Amino acid sequence: MPVSEKPRQSLAGLWNISFGFFGIQIGFALQNANMSRIFQSLGSSLDDLPALWVAAPLTGLLVQPIIGHMSDKTWLGRLGRRRPYFLTGAILAALSLLLMPLSQVLLMAALLLWVLDASLNISMEPFRAFVGDMLPRDQHTAGYAVQTAFIGAGAVVGSIFPYLLEHWGVANEAGAGQIPDTVRYSFWAGGVALFAAVMWTIVTTREYSPEEVSAFDDGEIAHDGTVTIRALAARTLTTSIVWIAAGAAIVAGTDAFGLEKEVYLLGGLLIAYGLASIVGIQMARGGRSSNMLSSIVGDFSGMPPLMKKLALAQFFSWSALFIMWINTTPVVAQYFFSSADANSAAYQEGGNWVGVLFATYNGVAAIAALTILPFLARRIGKVKTHIIGLLCGALGYASFFLFKNANQLLIAEVGVGIAWASILAMPYAILASNLPQKKLGIYMGLFNVFIVVPQLLVATVMGSIMKAFFPDEPIYTMAFAAAVMALAALAMTRVSEEKA
Repeated sequence: MPVSEKPRQSLAGLWNISFGFFGIQIGFALQNANMSRIFQSLGSSLDDLPALWVAAPLTGLLVQPIIGHMSDKTWLGRLGRRRPYFLTGAILAALSLLLMPLSQVLLMAALLLWVLDASLNISMEPFRAFVGDMLPRDQHTAGYAVQTAFIGAGAVVGSIFPYLLEHWGVANEAGAGQIPDTVRYSFWAGGVALFAAVMWTIVTTREYSPEEVSAFDDGEIAHDGTVTIRALAARTLTTSIVWIAAGAAIVAGTDAFGLEKEVYLLGGLLIAYGLASIVGIQMARGGRSSNMLSSIVGDFSGMPPLMKKLALAQFFSWSALFIMWINTTPVVAQYFFSSADANSAAYQEGGNWVGVLFATYNGVAAIAALTILPFLARRIGKVKTHIIGLLCGALGYASFFLFKNANQLLIAEVGVGIAWASILAMPYAILASNLPQKKLGIYMGLFNVFIVVPQLLVATVMGSIMKAFFPDEPIYTMAFAAAVMALAALAMTRVSEEKA
């Protein structure tokens, strides 16, 4: 006889469940705030930055659905379902952070970025499902709010550390082709902190066994994994052919219109998905119901309607975020510190100030996640709360055009921070209450595809747009970010509040 619901978690329980994300976000923050700086210090030009960043989102696109699918089906006794992936990702990410500052050439830094992002995704994706695994429905908002607070706190630490080190007397300049000591020591400290935080969650939590999960009955949706396989087997190949044709058209257009070479990757991904879906359909028709490819393709094509609507808003909001992460350092250095030379002291000072800005918006996010967002969600619902948060982000990006002093940019980061808190909490709280428990990992992984795809789009297309219309004027990337974030808010108006 099923029990009524999962046990409620205390504040200490909520802390333990998500504390590992504190360390993971230190890694992400160091990557986001410093990789463009590292690439330029090692000789990359502004035009090459998007291409060098492509490896990170491409890795997430491949890793997250696979890890989600695998973690749904994993049970390693005392180590559990999600925690084996926490541990594996933490070890690899810590090693990448320790090695990154030793890079002497661009290729080494780019390869380590690929390994680092893959490792962070291996740990991060199961953490999203972990909250849904461990909490009853009425604690989902609180659980993701606490997780978002740890994300914000971790990002503050990761973002501001180079700035603090400079003020403690650590050298912030380096010769041509060298990485400053402030960045090197920050990455090393971040690697240690990441591993320690993830180990805290692994040691202090106990996951529910498959038998216990089956015994819970807290209103969750029943789901048999064979349903999507049968639906996939009944599909025609028309949609797959359309994906392939669209990818081929992009590849041909890239050559015909002289677009940046990175756009080839976008076309190639569409072709690859079309081919993978054909293989998945054929395997499903052959009765191979347990294969990973058919399961992932079937779950992607059969996403619940609510998830599809949220995915559109997710696509736009993360496009804006990725524009910001790539371009904030060159924008701040050029327009507020009057230097586009990566080897100059002024540029490095601008790079440190970007760390302060990123720490600010993450600090705001940590506070907003525990105060503003829960308050609004209780009164107007999660959907309207998310719309307000996204509009705050759009205003934050737009204000880069209004301010003339670097200190004034701290005001812009307040809006960005509220948006960041909402993006990290509200969509996942909505989803976790409306997805089947047995498919929570794969659906969270597939939902995160709509984080990765916009990053790839920005990395492949934004360079062509800026080169054609705004050469050497990176400030206009913030106008793009503001417009795209506003589109995300508009997309959320199509989402209905989830059922209680």
